[in-house]
Amino acid sequence: MARAVEPLVVGGVIGNVLDPFVPTIQMTVTFNNKQVFNGHEFYPSAVVNKPRVEIEGGDMRTFFTLVMTDPDVPGPSDPYLREHLHWIVTDIPGTTDATFGREVVSYENPKPTIGIHRFVIVVFKQKRRQVIKPPSSRDHFDTRKFAAENDLGLPVAAVYFNAQRETAARRR
Repeated sequence: MARAVEPLVVGGVIGNVLDPFVPTIQMTVTFNNKQVFNGHEFYPSAVVNKPRVEIEGGDMRTFFTLVMTDPDVPGPSDPYLREHLHWIVTDIPGTTDATFGREVVSYENPKPTIGIHRFVIVVFKQKRRQVIKPPSSRDHFDTRKFAAENDLGLPVAAVYFNAQRETAARRR
């Protein structure tokens, strides 16, 4: 198994959210100039604004779709709303960042209330420019089903971070 996906397997992202895949592009996700690495924790206050997502591995004729979900809603021990959709951006040109794509579902900042949540950011390579209609609800989103319905295939890159509710004691 590719070394790049091992943390996704250990973190349960492959299994809960994604099928096994081999990364074929380089994706860099940063919140306020802090890069996201698999399994690292961010305070919710640090992820209020949408991240900068840079994609390398395509050209201006290649387009990508980005999806961000939380598979642990409302809590990791009973995620009956799995997955909660936080963001969809399509038609992102290769060699640019997500701000150049078309935001289909606006960014919703993570606000976990119970336990430690995983927030998964995944990128798919589009076969062409396409119109993707927003889902009817953010809850019960299914990344695999979304990819199949939109002919996106397997992911080409993914990363996840953890976040939990900020308490007064933790903010000190």
